[in-house]
Amino acid sequence: MNSSEININTEARKKMKRKSQFRNDLDAWILFLPSLVVLYLLIWRPTVLGAVWSFFKMNAYTPAGFCGLDNFRKVITHTQFLPTLWNTVQYVLWSLILGYLPPVLIAVLVNEMVHFKSGFRITIYLPAIVPGIAAMLMWYYIYYPDQTGLLNIVLNKMGMESFGWLNNPTFVIPGIMIYSTWKGFAGTMLLYYAAVQGTSVELYEAALIDGAGTWKRAWHVTRPALEGILLLNLVNQIIGVFQIMEQPLAMTGGGPNGASISLGYQLYQYGFNSGGKGTGQAMALSLIMFVILIVFTIFYFWLNKRVEDRY
Repeated sequence: MNSSEININTEARKKMKRKSQFRNDLDAWILFLPSLVVLYLLIWRPTVLGAVWSFFKMNAYTPAGFCGLDNFRKVITHTQFLPTLWNTVQYVLWSLILGYLPPVLIAVLVNEMVHFKSGFRITIYLPAIVPGIAAMLMWYYIYYPDQTGLLNIVLNKMGMESFGWLNNPTFVIPGIMIYSTWKGFAGTMLLYYAAVQGTSVELYEAALIDGAGTWKRAWHVTRPALEGILLLNLVNQIIGVFQIMEQPLAMTGGGPNGASISLGYQLYQYGFNSGGKGTGQAMALSLIMFVILIVFTIFYFWLNKRVEDRY
């Protein structure tokens, strides 16, 4: 076989390989296409349109003329903007205090349990299967301000006066976040528990041989294994709680005197409670929130890279 025939065969094989690769890629894209269409219709298109329309005067949901940064000026200079931003920061802080590290501790303790482990996991997961609105109404009854509220019944039995739980500006945000933490605790805890279960058994056995107790094993074996997911959950929790809207809407209506209004709730008011006149401001506020959350996401990737470089 001469060199020209070898070259022809080589080129033919390359061409067949390219065709085979193209068919494989085409099959993959065909399978992926429905997901792309859904993402385009429900996420990408609304996001881009919202960003563009934030620079327009809006007649209900129709652009009525370019207005530059006027919508942003109206949002930022509104008397409610800074208090609402501070309320949102408080929601995030209380969420981290109540619902960030406690699920880690419970996951580690469940992993160390010898008896009743399955029953304990089922008990913890029960709040997650309660429908959201039903759970909010249940907690609204628990917090009800007069003598018929469950917490006030307990206080009255102890000889103490009733307390206006969600009517108190100081307690209303922690009160809402106690409910939110109770509702989402199980999912977070099981996520950490799965990560703990994925830790090498040999590491725990080596720690036991070295005489390490429960807390030393948790610190020297479990903690390093959880660092990546802890960082991921930190950013996810901040992003999720920063957009909180349903809880203050259903439980307090933003009260008392605006003490529980969040940026997400304010966006809802602009978009749906202003007769279509606040749509531009709603778009502007959503873009402001988007930029803030992008900063948090960049911070996460920077922090995550530092953790990966350490190992």
